[in-house]
Amino acid sequence: MPTHTNDNPLSHVKHTIDLSLQAKQEFWKTHSDAVIKAASWMGETVLGGGKILIFGNGGSAADAQHMAAEMVGRMLLERIKPVAAIALTTDSSALTAIGNDYSYEAVFEKQILALGRKGDLAVAISTSGNSKNVVRAVEAAHGIGMRVVTMTGGSGGKLREMGGISLNVAMGKNSSVIQETHITVVHLLVDLMDRYFLNAEYVKT
Repeated sequence: MPTHTNDNPLSHVKHTIDLSLQAKQEFWKTHSDAVIKAASWMGETVLGGGKILIFGNGGSAADAQHMAAEMVGRMLLERIKPVAAIALTTDSSALTAIGNDYSYEAVFEKQILALGRKGDLAVAISTSGNSKNVVRAVEAAHGIGMRVVTMTGGSGGKLREMGGISLNVAMGKNSSVIQETHITVVHLLVDLMDRYFLNAEYVKT
């Protein structure tokens, strides 16, 4: 017997799309200033010679890689000079060595300590806000003197209270809707950075 909450597949599709749109609209109402500030931090980091380190688990790992690709390559505007952005989710040797020799909770923390410098920016993504390896990496980033932007969902978990800029999608435990909103935020952040917070050295205007 199939499980469903709506009368038919079409109404389920409409409900799902409506929920996704609602999440984005509600997020923007409460976080527009924070998104713009985060994009400005990204631009300041790049123009100051720093780099952007991005990390998360599962779908958030994919978001981290997506975000880095939009900066090292290009998004909507043609890029003259690539932005120094690294997803800490791609080095299988480092991830498995750290996970095996220490613990999975250390896989991002160790990379932050190895690669991060004061003046860099960390972007931490977790739908729950409680992923232990993400929390530890944020603690390490703060210890180095890095700026931190967190992208979370629901209550925001521990990450929401850890300082920096919090971009929290308050849509309960619906991870799909949270992640759909996160990728929209990723696109907004990169586009805003390119249009308003970088200069002609980096982007064709």
